[in-house]
Amino acid sequence: MKIAPTLEGGIRIDAQSPEDWHCLRAIILDANGWETDLASRLGGLVTDEKIAEDWQDIVVPDLREAFTDALHHVYASVEAASAFPDDDESPIWITREDADTWYCALNQARLSMEEKYRFGQDPESDPANLSPVRHEALVRNYFYCDLQSFILRHAMSL
Repeated sequence: MKIAPTLEGGIRIDAQSPEDWHCLRAIILDANGWETDLASRLGGLVTDEKIAEDWQDIVVPDLREAFTDALHHVYASVEAASAFPDDDESPIWITREDADTWYCALNQARLSMEEKYRFGQDPESDPANLSPVRHEALVRNYFYCDLQSFILRHAMSL
């Protein structure tokens, strides 16, 4: 996969193999890896009874919509580019206008993966000790983090 900044202040992603497409599609799969959506899980962290009900009724629906919109945008971008994978003119573009959306989707994926795999707290997270499934998830997590950093530097900077 090639990822490069654009002159306009965005990013161009050129997937070069089936594995690259798998990794890009996995953003959506990783973000949706739970029965309960992320907005509801975050809302469940509000434990103050005085505000928990309002939070669930007012904040969670807006969060859910924003999170879902971000995932749909990333999904549409990946699928549009993957329709013609050998065409050098169909890369994935992350512009300044949709950088926040991509960042949000990647963050959802990373948060869900951390909940599922607990990479940050697990002494067994040494890549040499991981099962193949956890190792692949850790690699994707590193990729998502690197892509977020690239977005911050090249598409969200002033």
